[in-house]
Amino acid sequence: MRKITVFNSVSLDGVMQAPGRPDEDRRGGFEHGGWALSYADPVMASVAGEGMARGGAMLFGRRTYEDFYSVWPNRTDNPFTDVLNRSQKYVASRTLAEPLPWSNSTLLNGDAADAVATLKAEPGDDLVIIGSGELIRGLMPRHLIDEYILLIHPLVLGSGDRLFPETGPLQALRLVNCKPTSTGVLIATYQPV
Repeated sequence: MRKITVFNSVSLDGVMQAPGRPDEDRRGGFEHGGWALSYADPVMASVAGEGMARGGAMLFGRRTYEDFYSVWPNRTDNPFTDVLNRSQKYVASRTLAEPLPWSNSTLLNGDAADAVATLKAEPGDDLVIIGSGELIRGLMPRHLIDEYILLIHPLVLGSGDRLFPETGPLQALRLVNCKPTSTGVLIATYQPV
């Protein structure tokens, strides 16, 4: 059985929307895009690099997949580009059709949670979800996520799309690792109890 890990930046108030670029995701009038950029440091780069070095496949919702595809294949000066291009990518979408444009991409058809449950039960590489908040929130009630690696940033945004929904199932998490960065970000690894 494959393990599914969420790897996401969040603010102290749980916002995960648009951490990387000002124009990344303006849905709902969100004005704080790029909020995580000033917190980058070598510790964060090392943790991200360790995760990439482990290999595995990526699992995306449609919006995050399209956003990553619009940016990463063109970043020729970044060591993560080659890893992302070579990685198997699974995409949960009701609107996309195959063939998907990014190399090594496979469309998951039908209900996302059902498709991910089937994928998780198959032998193969573990799966990492980056971004993809709607997908994550759809997998939570089915208890399909095995681990959350959260880069918790020391700021309160006050608005934006949150990782954990206001309503949903109760889920206790156990802290299994925590690493502070030089910029005050806590890289916390949680597993469901």
